[in-house]
Amino acid sequence: MFKKKHKYNIAVVGATGAVGRRMLTTLEERNFPVGQLSALASARSIGKKLPFKGGTIEVKQLTENSFVGVDFALFSAGSSISKKYAPIAVESGCVAIDNSSAWRMEKDIPLIVPEVNPSALGSKCGIIANPNCSTIQMVVALKPIHDQYRIRRVIVSTYQSVSGSGQKAIEELKQQSRDILDGKSIQKNVFPHQIAFNCLPHIDIFMENGYTKEEMKMVDETRKILGDSTIEISPTAVRVPVFYSHSESVNVETELPMEVDKVQNLLSSSPGIFLVDNPEESEYPLAVDACGKEGVFVGRVRRDLVRTNVLNFWVVSDNLLKGAASNAVQIAELALKRLEA
Repeated sequence: MFKKKHKYNIAVVGATGAVGRRMLTTLEERNFPVGQLSALASARSIGKKLPFKGGTIEVKQLTENSFVGVDFALFSAGSSISKKYAPIAVESGCVAIDNSSAWRMEKDIPLIVPEVNPSALGSKCGIIANPNCSTIQMVVALKPIHDQYRIRRVIVSTYQSVSGSGQKAIEELKQQSRDILDGKSIQKNVFPHQIAFNCLPHIDIFMENGYTKEEMKMVDETRKILGDSTIEISPTAVRVPVFYSHSESVNVETELPMEVDKVQNLLSSSPGIFLVDNPEESEYPLAVDACGKEGVFVGRVRRDLVRTNVLNFWVVSDNLLKGAASNAVQIAELALKRLEA
C-alpha cells in the first residue's frame, strides 16, 4: 500500500553517467519532494561525490538491498542492469522508472511521455518505461497533429548528438576535433568511423531488414505511445558532430488536409512544445539553443510542395533532458499524482 508523504526517498541508478547526473539536477530544478536521495552506481564509482541542492551526495554501490525504504528509483544504467534490478526495486515497494530499452516494448509495461499518453500509466505503478530520446521529442510534436488530423505516415531523419552515446563519445568528438585541427591522426574507440566533421548514418546495430535498432525503436515505440499500430513510419537515424541536443526532419501525412497556420497554432498551444518559426528572421530551432532546456522546439512548418495533407517540420530537443532525465522525473511526478489520488 502506497503511503502519502511530504517527502519521498529517491534512488538514481547510474548516477555518475551523463543522464544520471541530469536526473539529479532535474529533481532539484523541478523541486521534486525528495526526502533521502541515494546515488547508486557500480563498484568503481563508490565514494565519488555528486552535487545536489548546494551540497554533495556520496555514490554507493548498487546491490539487491539498495531499494529498501525507497519510493522511486530512476534507472539509467543500461538494459542488463534494469532487467536485473528493476523487478527487485518493485518487490521492495518501489516505483521503477527505467530509461533503458529493457522494458519499453513489454506488453504490460507502460511507455510514457506525460504530455502525450498520461492515461497509459493507470493507477498501479510498478515498472514504467521511459522511451528512446529520439522518439520522445517526435511524439510530443506528433500528438496534437494525430489527435486533430489522424496521422497515416511519418518519414523522419534524425541528426543525433554524440551525448546520446555517453560521456566517452563526447570526449571522442572533442579529441578528434583537436587532433584534426592540429594535423594529427585520430583515434576511433566509440564510433566505427571518424565522428568529428562527419555524419554517420549508423546508430546502434543493424537489423536483418537493413534498418538499425535505433530506427526500429522509433517505429515500435511511436506506435505504442500513440496507441495506433497502423501509422507507417520510415526512419533514418544519423549521428552528427554535435555535443548535445537531437534534431529531426519530420514529414507527416494525415488523413485530413492541413493548413500551415492552423498547425502552427495547434503546436504552439500544446503542452511541452515551443514554436520557433520565423524563417524570415533566421529564427528556427537550433541544437545549441535547446541545450539545457526541457522543452521540445518545433519550427520550419511548411506544406509539401504537392500534397495538401502532408507537412514538413523541424524538431529539436535536449536528448539528456526531455529525451531522458526530465521525462523520467515528469513520469515520477505523474506517478505520484496517481498514487496519492
